[in-house]
Order: sequence, then C-alpha cells, then structure tokens
Amino acid sequence: MTSSAVSRSRRHRLRGTAALVTAAVFAVSAPAVADGQSAALGGESRPARARPTVVLVHGAFADSSSWNGVVARLQKDGYRVVAAANPLRGLPTDSAYVAAVLRSIQGPVVLVGHSYGGAVISQAATGNSQVKALVYVSALIPDKGEVLSSLSAKFPGSALDPALRRVPFKNADGSTGTDLYVAQEAFHAVFAADLPRTTTSVMAATQRPIAAAALADRATSAA
Repeated sequence: MTSSAVSRSRRHRLRGTAALVTAAVFAVSAPAVADGQSAALGGESRPARARPTVVLVHGAFADSSSWNGVVARLQKDGYRVVAAANPLRGLPTDSAYVAAVLRSIQGPVVLVGHSYGGAVISQAATGNSQVKALVYVSALIPDKGEVLSSLSAKFPGSALDPALRRVPFKNADGSTGTDLYVAQEAFHAVFAADLPRTTTSVMAATQRPIAAAALADRATSAA
C-alpha cells in the first residue's frame, strides 16, 4: 500500500469513528432542535437539552492519546470531550475508575469504548442515568456473567495471542501478576496495520500493557 493510500485509510477510519460517535451525540441532542422548533411555532417553550459530553475509553496496549484524531474532529464540531485513562488492571478496577470519571461530569454523556474498553464501559455505565448512549468501536460487549477470554475465543483467527509478550511483575503487597504487551516487531501487523510504520513504531514503544488477569475477569453487569 502506498503512503498516500495509508493516509487515506487512516483518514477514512477517523472519519468513520467520528461519524459513529457524532450520530450517537446527535440522537441524544436531537430533541433540543424539536423543542426550539416548537417554541418558534408558538408552542409551549421547553428548555433545550444540553449537548452531551463524549467520554472515550481506550482498550489494551493503548492510552488516551489514541483518540486524538477523533477528539479533534468532535471538538471542531463543538462537543466537550474527555478521553479517560483506562488503568488496564482488571475489569472491576477499570470499570470502577471510569464510573468515577463519569460521576464527575455534569449533564448527559455519550460513552464510547474501543476493544477491551467496550467491556469497561458496559460495566461502568450501569445505574448511571446520565449515560444516554453507548458506542462500541471494534469492541468487546460482554453480557452479565461472560468471561472476556471466552468471548474472544468464540471467533478464531486472531493474530494477537501469538504476538503477546508476558512480563511478570510484583505488587507492593508481595503478590505477583503478569502484564501483556504486543511484541514490538508484530505491533504494526497485529494492532494498527493501516497506519504508517513510523507511527506504529512509536506506538509500540509507548504501549500500555494490560494485566493478564483482566482477560479472566467475569462481567458482573451490563448497561
């Protein structure tokens, strides 16, 4: 693929993701237009709904900067955006953290998750009436009781598992765990094949690992 074709592919992906999110925020905001028309036609005036805040949650091997292209497009359209820093330590921990971020935001929220982030938003949004829409971008969407690794295994053909590097670590309390990284030499092909290698080489070097235990976690709720 030529560099110009890669550039077009990247722009297409960003536009597609931004369009998907914009469709959700428009659906949440649409009654404001109807309310305004009602008032203009002499009907009873009702307060317009506030524009939602878009909260973006990244998945494994990434950080919140992976949303930069989508953030720029949404901000250009006048939306307030928060790209949450997903801890990637496990579904209970990560969903509780994102839930706390959601509680800090006033007004309606459109919540977006990519990859593992889809599982996180499903659990984080449970019981939060401010979350008006969930958007899944190539994401896991577990039902209550489903285990993430079992859900992924339903669809064979992934090149991810053979490319994983397992790095043990020790917690402050003496317990141990394992972090999962994508091997740098495989990162481009496995994680972001539509981007230039100059970009993916930086992404590979700065990737955020996910705790292996997270993939064994069971979803306790599904918004």
